[in-house]
Amino acid sequence: MPSNPRGVVPLNWPELVEEATRRRKAEKMTQRQHAALAGVSIPTIVAFDRGERTLSLAKAFDILQVVGLIEASSMEGVQETFVREAFNRWRELTVPLPENSPGRLPHGWYRIDYALEGDLKSMGLRQFRDVLEASTVRHTGWPLFLFFKRPELAPYEIDEALECWLRPEDAGASRSWGDAVHCDFWRVAPTGRALTIRGYTEDGQETFPPHTILDTTLPTWRIGEAFLHAEKLAGFLAVDAAKINVRMRVLYTGLSGRVLRSWANPLADLFVEGRGARSDEAMLETVVPVSEINAGLAKHLQPLISSLFERFGVSGLTTDKIESELIRMRSKYLSPI
Repeated sequence: MPSNPRGVVPLNWPELVEEATRRRKAEKMTQRQHAALAGVSIPTIVAFDRGERTLSLAKAFDILQVVGLIEASSMEGVQETFVREAFNRWRELTVPLPENSPGRLPHGWYRIDYALEGDLKSMGLRQFRDVLEASTVRHTGWPLFLFFKRPELAPYEIDEALECWLRPEDAGASRSWGDAVHCDFWRVAPTGRALTIRGYTEDGQETFPPHTILDTTLPTWRIGEAFLHAEKLAGFLAVDAAKINVRMRVLYTGLSGRVLRSWANPLADLFVEGRGARSDEAMLETVVPVSEINAGLAKHLQPLISSLFERFGVSGLTTDKIESELIRMRSKYLSPI
């Protein structure tokens, strides 16, 4: 038994469950209503009432938050749990792959996660599937959260969310590529949480070796797509989209050994060249009101892209240059990238 010099009291799970059910009954709330408000299934709320410990921490937090046993300020921790569980799931899926498989994203990857903060409607996974498909933003040839309908590629239900993983061997089913660029993984929940992991488009080209450049245009396009996806999803899920914020984070890995270069769009206003990356990772974070995404996206992207470019010794990026790239991105199918 480990010592406890700081006097931290261990979590009494049965007592916590008992208090949660007592508060629910005091508020004359049914199990079905509690489940709907927490964004979990009826079997999940029943398992919680039984004191089962097989529930994920994210689900337990959602249930406890409804009855005031988790402070609203702790919701950021719920997103952390969602991201951790989704990321661990991706790692589990890729472990059986051969060591040199492109599905492992061996040259690095970037991860985007966001959470819709505010009053959201309750929605089952069957209805949510249609909503999520309708939220796809098709400004590029390979958009984020791409939604296939073929059974072997279609999203599937897991942990009260929809998940998709495109394996290298799926290339023969409906794709002509089997590289890391197209081995997407994503997970999105009806509670307004989303995560996607991708390899770098730059690493799938024949004109230069992988792990050598980071393009100047693609970060603006991809993060811009993520915000537009969040905006569309909020339009379906929010009680009032004007009162919803999007908390977004972007993690870039495998930057060491790369230089910043204009490649995807050599004629773009973002024609800048940078030195080698100063660090191997970059974490970008922001909170943006949904009401400001459509007209003010460039303003909110500018500090994020600037922070990324500074890792390569590039400064002075203006909002006007970001806006120019967003205009190009929003011109549908300008590029297959």
